[in-house]
Order: sequence, then structure tokens, then C-alpha cells
Amino acid sequence: MNENPKSKAPQIVTFGCRLNSYESEVMSEHARYAGLDDAIIINSCAVTNEAVRQARQTVRRLKRENPDAKVIVTGCAAQIDPQMFDKMDEVNFVIGNDEKMKAETFQGLATETSEPCQVNDIMSVTETAGHLISAFGGRARAYVQVQNGCDHRCTFCIIPFGRGNSRSVPAGEVVHQVSHLVNEGYKEIVITGVDITAYGRDLPGEPSLGKLCQQILKHVPDLKRLRISSIDSVEADDALMDVIANDERLMPHLHLSLQAGDNMILKRMKRRHSREDAIAFCSQVRELRPNIVFGADIIAGFPTETDEMFENSLRLVEECGLTFLHVFPFSPRPGTPAALMPQVTKAVIKERAARLRALGNERLLSYMETLDGQPVELLMERGQMGRAENFIEVQLDGPYQPGAIIRAKVRRQEDGQLKGEVLA
Repeated sequence: MNENPKSKAPQIVTFGCRLNSYESEVMSEHARYAGLDDAIIINSCAVTNEAVRQARQTVRRLKRENPDAKVIVTGCAAQIDPQMFDKMDEVNFVIGNDEKMKAETFQGLATETSEPCQVNDIMSVTETAGHLISAFGGRARAYVQVQNGCDHRCTFCIIPFGRGNSRSVPAGEVVHQVSHLVNEGYKEIVITGVDITAYGRDLPGEPSLGKLCQQILKHVPDLKRLRISSIDSVEADDALMDVIANDERLMPHLHLSLQAGDNMILKRMKRRHSREDAIAFCSQVRELRPNIVFGADIIAGFPTETDEMFENSLRLVEECGLTFLHVFPFSPRPGTPAALMPQVTKAVIKERAARLRALGNERLLSYMETLDGQPVELLMERGQMGRAENFIEVQLDGPYQPGAIIRAKVRRQEDGQLKGEVLA
């Protein structure tokens, strides 16, 4: 993308997922090219009520601190409820999730020829284009969007109404973007989307996520590390299993969209897997890649969840051998079926979330103890901190350039933090 050297990027505040982080980089390039140098862009999330509240709070705070700035709100919360933001005195423009990816949107914002609220019907969007990004704001790793939207309708989830139906970026565009970023010096690429195990179903020949990974690793031989973001384990295909088993450049860390460990709750969530499916998947992958590490999303206090049902979720953490837990206290989202179900009290939700987080911390510390004396390759992220292949953080003694890969040995754990020494 061409760039006007006299323009500068606006301030962009990103909430939520890795896909939003990727899209913020796209918006940054569009804004710089358009000369939009007096703006604050809030890229919002709608996964919980708290995420929406934080976005509104941030809008108010930043406008107080920057009274002359244009405030532009986008992202899933803006897509789902544009009028809520349009009515805020602090907001100048609201743009939808489709509009925010288009260069012409930012040209209109810069020249003030745009409507104050530009949010189309996201369900009418049928394609997702690849965007060639050269830099990721000093980040150690780069993100590549391969898919957007979701065809599933989990009863707790509002995100399909913010992202639309599932649509994929053609494999050739993905490979080209990965190759470009590797040539720019990035050693680790994260492929991301809303429901990436649905990748390819809308493309000719219906290529799968696993086949896409195979193509990336085959055609970009200089890529050192490939990560995939959250997956739906029941939709993992044979080609993905083959990559997990046979290509060490795919990092041994998978984040699973599990959400619960009780079959009745999973059914009421309208999930596509059972607890037995989740346990079997983790066991199978661990046989293929013994050093694999799993993370997972778990919701605490879903409507109708009894103590016994919650105990099943706690047991699932052990039975799947989860290391990283991302715990969501249930938050009813207006417009979703789960919001109409019998609710668990807030006090119980809070207590269950705390128990899950405590178990997650216990599991993480236990795993970290097994790494003492082990060699690791760290992708340095900031200063002294690097992240190993298994996504564990390790601190070294000296500052290193973000993006450098450093061989080290784990030597001890202090206050929940692994320390390492550089290997020659």
C-alpha cells in the first residue's frame, strides 16, 4: 500500500480478539494514507456487556483528554448497536465492521464527506478480502486474517450479528500475505479469524484449515513459526492433524473453544461437541504431539448450570489436561436465546469464575514446574520477556529486540514467572 509520508496514524484503541488487533493494523494504514491525523478510533468488542461498557467509558475518557479530536467508533459493539454510539455526544462517526476495512471509508472521514453513521447489513457481506500489511506496530509477531464471520448460532453468542456469516480468504492470498510478512522480517505468523475451523467451506473445492496450513508451510519455507488461534476441536480435519503431527513449525499450543464441560449445558449452548469429544480430541492430539499445550475458553455460570454441572467443567480441565484457561463469567447479551433462560445469580457466577481461575493458575504453575532445566526457543516480545513455542512466558536477563528468536534454558520459577539463561 502506498503511504503519504506527511500523514500520521491516528490513535487506535483495540478491544477484544486477535482479529480486531489485525483489523486495527489495516485501519492504521488506511488512516495514514487518507491523512486522518486528528482522530481517535475505538475498535470495540461485543463479546460481553463489560466489553461494551469499557468501550463507552474509553470514548468518554479520551474525548475529555483530546477535546479537538474526531472520535470514530467501530468494531462488533458498533456493528450490533450503532445507534447507541451515534447518540453519544463524544462520537463523531460510527462505522461498521465491513466499512472499517475499506480505504474509501477513511478518505471520506478525512474529508468530512461521510455520513455520521455508516453501518450496513453485515449479513449481506459475502466475501472477505486479504489485506497486505507490512508492519504490526512493533509487535513481535504478525497476524493474518484467513476467515471472518460465523455460521453457527450458539445461544450465548452475539458475535455472528457483529461479524456476519462465515467467509474465507482464498489460500493464494493468505500465502502471499504470509510470504510478504516473512520477507519483512517476521518469524512468527498467527492465522486468525472468528471461526477458523470453518475455513474454506465457501471457497471452490472447499479447502480446509489443515490444507491451508499445509500450503503455508510448503510455499513459505522460510517461515519459522506458525500459530493458529482459537479452534473448534470437533471441526479439526485430518490435514490439520497431519500438520500437528509432522511439522514442528506449527507451534505446540492450541486454544480450544470448549465453553463448558457438562453435556446438558453444551446442548443448551447449542455447541457441536460433547465433553467426551473434547477429552478424546486432546488425547488424540497429545499422542500425535506429546509436547502440545492446550488452552480453552470456559464460561462460568451459564443459565441453568447447577453445582453438579459446574463440577463437570472443573473436571474437564483435568481430563483434557488444560494449561491456559480463559474464563468468562456468563453475561447475558440482549438478543440471544441464553438471555431468556433461567439465570444463575451473579454471586454464584462470580464464585464459580473465581474457582475456575484458581484452578487455571494451579494448572499453569504445575506445568511451569515441569519445564525447569528444559531448552526453549523464545520469540522475544518486549524487553526481557520472550514466549516459548508452547506460549509460556520466560524472562531473560537482558533486553532483546522484539521478534528475535533466542535459544535459552529454563532455570527456575520465581513468583509465577519462569526465568531463563541464554544458550550459546
